[in-house]
This record gives sequence, C-alpha cells and structure tokens, in this order.
Amino acid sequence: MSVVHRLTAGWLVDHLSFINQCGYEICDSFAYPGSVTLNTSVTSTEDVHANSTFAATSSSRDGPVPGPGDAIETEGKSAKTRYVFRKEFFDVSKPHIAAAPEERLWQGCTEVIIRICLFYCLLILQKRKRKCVFNQGELDALEYHSKVRKLIWEGTVHLVQEGLKSGFLHHSTVELSCRKNVVTGHVGCGLAELCEMAKRFPAVNENDHQAVHVLHDETSIPEQDLLSCVTENNSNCAKMVVLMGQKYLVPPKSSFLLSDISCLQPLLNYKKKYDVIVIDPPWENKSVKRSNRYSHLSSWQIKQIPLPALAAPNCLVVTWVTNRQKHLRFVKDELYPHWSVKALAEWHWVKITRAGEFVLPLDSLHKKPYEVLVLGQVQGDIKEALRKSEDVLPIPEHKLIVSIPCSLHSHKPPL
Repeated sequence: MSVVHRLTAGWLVDHLSFINQCGYEICDSFAYPGSVTLNTSVTSTEDVHANSTFAATSSSRDGPVPGPGDAIETEGKSAKTRYVFRKEFFDVSKPHIAAAPEERLWQGCTEVIIRICLFYCLLILQKRKRKCVFNQGELDALEYHSKVRKLIWEGTVHLVQEGLKSGFLHHSTVELSCRKNVVTGHVGCGLAELCEMAKRFPAVNENDHQAVHVLHDETSIPEQDLLSCVTENNSNCAKMVVLMGQKYLVPPKSSFLLSDISCLQPLLNYKKKYDVIVIDPPWENKSVKRSNRYSHLSSWQIKQIPLPALAAPNCLVVTWVTNRQKHLRFVKDELYPHWSVKALAEWHWVKITRAGEFVLPLDSLHKKPYEVLVLGQVQGDIKEALRKSEDVLPIPEHKLIVSIPCSLHSHKPPL
C-alpha cells in the first residue's frame, strides 16, 4: 500500500497513489521509422466515455511529454501510454450521513469518554421509535462495537491528525462548502456477465495441459481462451484486452483466472502455491437481497473453495467480513478450522472523507464506517512450517487501515 503515515495504531493510506504506481503503462512498438501518433491526453479505456475508470496520457520513452494534440515522433522507438485511475472516484469530500459534532475527528479532541450505559440507552430509544426490540444479531453487533469502538476512535483520531498536519487531509470549511461528492453514476463493468458466461463453457478436464494463456500484443481475445485457463502477463508493461466489447488493463507481471468458485479447476491446474491469499466473499445481507446487485454465497459454498490446495506453508489468509457477527463467527469458528487456518488477528478498515471525518457516524445503528479483516495462517506440515517460520513476521492483534474509500461499490483497499 502507499502508506502516508504509520503509527502504533495502524496506517493512513492512499489507495489512488497505490493503484497509479502499479505500472499501468502500455508499451507501443512501432515497426516503421517515422511513424507518428497523436498524444491523447484524456483518452480512456472506454473510448473517452464519461463513466470509465481510467484516463490515459501518451508519451514517448525519450524526451519531454508533449502537450495535447502534439505529435510524437517515434522513429522506430517505443512509446508508452500511461493510464491513471480517475481521481474523482476518491473525491469523498463530506460524510454520507453527517455525524454529531462530538464525533468529528478533526475537532482536536484526542480522547472522548464514552458512557456505555448512556450509549445503550440512546440506541434503545432510537429502536423504540421503530416500535420493536433488538434481535439477537443486533445485540451481538452492539456488543462487538462497544469492544472495538475506543480502539477505532482513538487510533483514527491520531492518524487523521497526522494527515491534517502533512496536508494529505484538508478540513477547510470553505473547501467543503463549495465541493460536493462526485456522483459517478453507473460504471459499466461486465465481469459478472463474463463469469456467468464461464459457467456455460464445457468443464475443463483435470488432465488438460493448456493451463496458461500468455498475453502477447493482441487486444481482442476469444472469451473462451480466458475463461478456460489462467491468463498471464509476463511483460514489464500492462496489456489491454477486450472482452465483450469492454477494455481491461492487466498489470505487468500478473496473472488471473476469470471464473467463480464453481470453475476453479484451471487454477488448480496452474500448480502454483501462494504466500498470501485475500478473500472477499459476496456475503448474504439484506441490502444485497433488496438491490439484487450480485449473487451471494452461502456458508457451505464458501467452505468449498479449495484454499488448502492453493496455499503455501505458513500462507497468510486475509478474509473481508461484513459487520454482521454471524459472518465473523463463521470465519473464525468454522471456515478457518475447515481450511486448517489459525485465526491470528482482527484488523479494521476505517473509511474517512478528505476532511478526515468518518464517512458514516461511528455509532450508526444501520451501517458502520469500518469493515473487518480476519487474518489467519495456514497450519500445515510442522517441519516445513518451522523452516519457513524464521522469515515470518508476527501478526499484531489489532491494526487500523484508515483511508478515503473509492466510490465504486465494494472497492477494497489494496493490501
């Protein structure tokens, strides 16, 4: 991650900077001397469509960056087109719901004394307005929140103060009164449709030797070629691929499998082991059911992910969990033991605005401004684990990752 500030409590990070440092540059080779290309300083992966997520600037490998419309004289040299993530997707200038004055992190108050009994009384009064009582799930959520609240508040306050001092965060009332959160609208992304398409292709034979498709200079690739095997980009530049009419950038030195958990055989055929595995399951919740935005997985389906076959000894497993305690207990008490993973720590991702405020009130009943990560370690062969444990750093029990979130749905910070 692009760490802006590091304290005992955790890290203040810059998602946008990290994405833009991942090397989204496309190398264009010109076969004929004297060929000319025009600098398209605001082109994008969606043909300058207003809803695209990347913008691009073109430049020659040698010499200054030309201005808009300037010609790039390549004369047989290579040119690079650099793509950057559109910064307006991280322009969260004010909270989604305004917090009470005492909850504003930039007030300068480093400690807030919370009377737990008053806190619960206020919540009960709010609940009574709805003419119902707390169910068990809500009581569990309140109990968990009361345990982590102080850690999240105090740690975030300290990190935000550092961000304000350095200028990374700004709480100018003039700036906030003049700016509005950018409403990007629907950003077309066909990954869900592509995964659905993958299910319709014939199952991959376990003995199929075509486990890898290496990207070359082609931009349009038959979907079946990508859906039936792992796709690799071994070059030092990004590659652009076209799938179902949409353009996607593949980072350098990376690989991917476009599929879902029902079609993971190509990944197993890839025969690689991983030192870190990050999982972000589509958890079942009321919001997902109402919006019908994506399909969720049951606990049984998540347990079918063949993680032990993919994990190297001492593999670090990180699972994103919603604030529903049922899911947190499932990961720690069922899922990790099923995978022979030992739960080590719970971290929290805290979402703030550019002004250093929580995007949602910290004590909101409906949604919280934080999400949970459960970190664990694969427990495998004892001898192999002991041999590799010498190079493994201990995982601290509680850390915060504080950042301005992306406005795209469920876009998690890079770890």
